[in-house]
Amino acid sequence: MARRMGAPLWRAALAALLVCGIGLLPWLTHTDPALTILRTRSADRDPTPEVLADIRSQLGLDHGPLRLLGQWLAGLPRGDAGRSWISGAEVTPAVLQALGVSLLLMAVALVVAGCTAAAVCARTLYLGAHRRLGGRPAGGSGSAVLAALPEFLTASVLATVVGVQLGWLPALGWYGPQWTVLPALALGLPAGAVLGRLLDDQLPGAFAEPWALAAAARGLPGRAVARQALRRCVPGLLPNLGLFVVGLTGGSVAVEQIFDIPGLGRTTLQAAIAQDLPVLQAGTLVLVALAAVTTAAARLAAGRLIGPALRDGALHTPHRPAPPVRRIQPFVYSLLLSGVIVLGLPRDPLALDTGARLHPPSPAHPFGTDALGRDVLARVAHGALDTLLLALTISAIALVAGVLLGCLPTLSGPLVDTVNAVPPVLAALLVTAVRGGGAGTPVLAVAVVAWAPLAAHTSALLRQERATVHLTATRALGAGPWYLLRSELLPAVLPPVVRHALLRLPGVALALASLGFLGLGAQPPSPEWGLLLAENQPYAERAPWAVLAPATVLALLGALAVTAANGARRGSPRPAAGAGPRPPRRRPRMDRKAGRPTTRTEWAALR
Repeated sequence: MARRMGAPLWRAALAALLVCGIGLLPWLTHTDPALTILRTRSADRDPTPEVLADIRSQLGLDHGPLRLLGQWLAGLPRGDAGRSWISGAEVTPAVLQALGVSLLLMAVALVVAGCTAAAVCARTLYLGAHRRLGGRPAGGSGSAVLAALPEFLTASVLATVVGVQLGWLPALGWYGPQWTVLPALALGLPAGAVLGRLLDDQLPGAFAEPWALAAAARGLPGRAVARQALRRCVPGLLPNLGLFVVGLTGGSVAVEQIFDIPGLGRTTLQAAIAQDLPVLQAGTLVLVALAAVTTAAARLAAGRLIGPALRDGALHTPHRPAPPVRRIQPFVYSLLLSGVIVLGLPRDPLALDTGARLHPPSPAHPFGTDALGRDVLARVAHGALDTLLLALTISAIALVAGVLLGCLPTLSGPLVDTVNAVPPVLAALLVTAVRGGGAGTPVLAVAVVAWAPLAAHTSALLRQERATVHLTATRALGAGPWYLLRSELLPAVLPPVVRHALLRLPGVALALASLGFLGLGAQPPSPEWGLLLAENQPYAERAPWAVLAPATVLALLGALAVTAANGARRGSPRPAAGAGPRPPRRRPRMDRKAGRPTTRTEWAALR
């Protein structure tokens, strides 16, 4: 009972802390909010002391942040989130309207993501239904490439080619259902590729469970077995699906900017840049509430899908046996990536040649040149060192933090929801407010939110693993909690979470790239990949090679990460169906007086 009451209180405390931190944002950055508001309202007006004093008087800034925050919180029970500091309009209708736009876009993007995930898993489902899954090598390079495509680059290409050149669908604005197709494709394709890879990773283990073997032996249709295998694996992914729901609602800032969509992400970004605190606080609070509702719905759906087996400890471990790994694929991808870096490092990434602006690929410039005549190969190679090193460092930190916090679901659950409700752009602004600008700001901003999906995945897998038959038997034989965690739970959970972290490695690089695209990351003339995409995106139609080069290298990184992740599997063979609980690698502490086994002979007799 105390645990049930503690989680909502902890969630409310985190939401209050986040909202209070946003309310103190102008004072933390040591900037004058009156000056920022004046520049947003009228950039041409001179910031005289009289004008600034009048703005402070209108907004009550002279009373200090605590009083302003108290007044804003006092109006929330009445549904009054105050008035915008920029336009003077009521905040609640504006935020709800933006939320409706984002929810519609998110729903269509989830449909696209579901179709993409189904396409990724179709081969595994077909082979499993026909009992031809044994010995299938792990693949997934195509889905990895799709997951590594930057959302803002996909959005730019779709808007330019499909919307402008071909004229098949509208490219800008938000006036009806047909305006949702292109942005939904840009958002749903990468999300569906990630979800499809995670699902495809668990399906072979479900097809190898005793119930599936028994169903096939009794001659049940393959479609029925495939449906049940899908039902067996989906609960482990529902927490991450909930994170995608919140991320697609409030984190699709770049796509909303490109397609000129008045969604919640764009609204909060504009409010954060203009320091329009009532709008920013209301938008963030809505995202936190959406995260709480989504998490509760995901947990309820997982319980309904698994059924009483989760309560009774009657599950089998959902992790697949180690398949044969295509060792040639990661070698080829790493060789290609290393070749690009080695060929480009001797070149100067900052050398300007205005006479060679936007030249196509040639022997002198294998990747062509950009708008300033700089060699694109040199900039991609030099930017790879910074981008890859930062992405690897952030991914390692996120993996460790995600596993540790995932082992404490009561603590990490509300924390994951709160962190996931903060888009990386807003996180970058908050980090900038605390520590100031610099090269480390985007790194900290991405690291603050990168661990949340891994913690949610760890917590979901641990919940199912604790309900397995062999763990229940091992616990009944006297094994302690530390032994179970060290010898049973972590060896079962770590491989899929490590593969998940490797799968998200390109996504970490994309998050850094998105901050650079929005002007919150690396600054010119840095050759960081996000900045390369942002600088060359306006010339994508005239010089597509300037954009395709860094995008191709990002896709290559995604393929390398997934093929390398296929080797991070449990090396021990899976116990045969009905073989009973596995004996522990090391003998647990047993109680002789209780008659519990203490020797290997007694273990063998039990088995």
